[in-house]
Amino acid sequence: MTTSRTKGYVKSFKRYIPIKELRDQIRSTLRPVEIRRNQPGAPPGTLISVHEAPAPTVDVLAFKADDFVEATLEDLTKLDDFLGKWPVCWINVVGLGDAEVIRQIGERLDLHKLALEDVLNVPQRPKLEAYDDKLFCIARMPRSGGQVSDGIEQVSIFIAKNFVLTVQERPGDVFAPVRQRIRSSRTRVTRLGTDYLAYAILDAIIDSYFPLLEEFGEELAEVEAIILSGVVDQTIARIYRLKRDLLTIRRAMWPQRDAIFALYREPTELVSSDTQIHLRDCADHCNHIIDLLENYREISASLVDLYLSMTSQRMNEIMKVLTVIATIFIPLTFVVGVYGMNFNPDVSPWNMPELNWRYGYAVTMGAMGTLALGMLAYFWRKGWIGGQAVVLDDVSASDRRRQL
Repeated sequence: MTTSRTKGYVKSFKRYIPIKELRDQIRSTLRPVEIRRNQPGAPPGTLISVHEAPAPTVDVLAFKADDFVEATLEDLTKLDDFLGKWPVCWINVVGLGDAEVIRQIGERLDLHKLALEDVLNVPQRPKLEAYDDKLFCIARMPRSGGQVSDGIEQVSIFIAKNFVLTVQERPGDVFAPVRQRIRSSRTRVTRLGTDYLAYAILDAIIDSYFPLLEEFGEELAEVEAIILSGVVDQTIARIYRLKRDLLTIRRAMWPQRDAIFALYREPTELVSSDTQIHLRDCADHCNHIIDLLENYREISASLVDLYLSMTSQRMNEIMKVLTVIATIFIPLTFVVGVYGMNFNPDVSPWNMPELNWRYGYAVTMGAMGTLALGMLAYFWRKGWIGGQAVVLDDVSASDRRRQL
């Protein structure tokens, strides 16, 4: 989209866009970052409900090698029935609207208050922390809509010997394949312990970024084609939206990779050597995503340069046309100016005698038209208008290219 200022407007290839409208288009792509934290000076481990967040719901999926059970708990005391009878329990909490529920879950599962504080104070940087006989991991997951503009929510994961607790900000996740594998029974996730379940959850989160990146690649190619065609508005706003979304994913992925590195490198009894191998593969997926992000960020930056180059090239084309028109009219204006001096031919035979010619006007107009056509033909042969310059002699043209 070519732009030029004209009395408070920006000119596109097809229409004039008010500058205020263009400014609003770019601002609409900017999303304020909401950071929730406790009041300064609050005691460590203070739990505060997230404003406008849904009330927590607690789902339990307990399983062993050949059996499983699912339940939605209204009474948190029922947790003991699952924790004592099943070797692996997956407790999934959705919603941060009630800090009291989070506190009760933490007390029943013996979770550290500082970790619970990080659960509620979203967003947190992805990380891995060890608390006595438990591991606490924070990951960032694309929301169920699959769009970065919908946000990347925090998933808090607690890993213990007999349970895995996941806490999500709102309904909708990418864990359906993991649940299906558990329901199928006799799969690796049902035969191994909580560490492998935690790996399966992290792997599902990481893999959910690949469809997003595929869409980014397709959209970048589409934007490039649009810029080269130069027929639509809002292109620059779209490019900056893509750059912002890529930066959002990059900020989530770098520390997430470091957390997974720490999970399989740090010696702990909660993670087996077999699971460490799978976590290493998960970290490799993170590296792949980061490489794609860097590639797409470079492409998006080059699209901005391409956009500016196309804008400049289009402006040069416009200026060239205007210059050609002005150049043609310069000699014509000179002729008209000369004959506009109105010297009286009756006073002297040297005072514009052609004014008394029978066909003086026709001759003058014909001469002016011939001059204009001659200049147009010259400009065309030079390639200044109508495309490439006309080469009459291929051999001489090739010689000139060699000389250049």
